[in-house]
Amino acid sequence: MPARSNYWLMKSEPAEASIDDLARAPHRTLPWTGVRNYQARNFMRDEMQRGDGVLFYHSSCAEPGIAGIARVAGGLGPDPTQFDPASPYHDPKSKPEAPRWFKVDVTLVRKTPLLSLSAMRAAPELATMQVLRRGNRLSITPVTETEWQAVLALLGG
Repeated sequence: MPARSNYWLMKSEPAEASIDDLARAPHRTLPWTGVRNYQARNFMRDEMQRGDGVLFYHSSCAEPGIAGIARVAGGLGPDPTQFDPASPYHDPKSKPEAPRWFKVDVTLVRKTPLLSLSAMRAAPELATMQVLRRGNRLSITPVTETEWQAVLALLGG
């Protein structure tokens, strides 16, 4: 069995939750809600731990890429949006006594200059990153220690 990752890449559409939204949030912390993929959910539910590093990635925008560094602050629990009929993430089949979807809280460490998807693809040391694989659509992916250190180096520390 592979070792648990201590690092993650978490995608968010800036129109929904940007790195600037995280910076403005109380205690610079937001709940990471709206995950509706079972594999991404399982990473959050089963593997993420308080203190894990997060590459905050802007997706579905003009220039996708890593926009900041964050950490998992804890707060694992049922995603409240699944029970809210007004939410685009409402899941009528999910019940409070048996929730399908979970969230964690994420805290900003620092906003960074954007490390664009094209710059990531051009860096040989990032060639193995799951986010760069063809067909990858997961909103949460594990990041290796080597990939984490390479991203930090590309960001200038």
